[in-house]
Amino acid sequence: METLANFVKARRKEVNLTQEAFAERAGVALTVVRKIEQGKTNMNLDKVNLVLKMFGHELAPVSSRELFNNPESA
Repeated sequence: METLANFVKARRKEVNLTQEAFAERAGVALTVVRKIEQGKTNMNLDKVNLVLKMFGHELAPVSSRELFNNPESA
């Protein structure tokens, strides 16, 4: 499974944007992009989703019950 940090960094590079340019287009501070790409875990979900929206993705909270009872996760 690809990490969030690797996903964002790889996709940003695919579209040939610097962290600064990407942050501006995503509507977030440069520090948000840097923290995501560094794999920081204490992030604001709304800010992360602004970044992921650039690639047509979104994160949502999931309970452990949903994770372990989902037959697709096997």
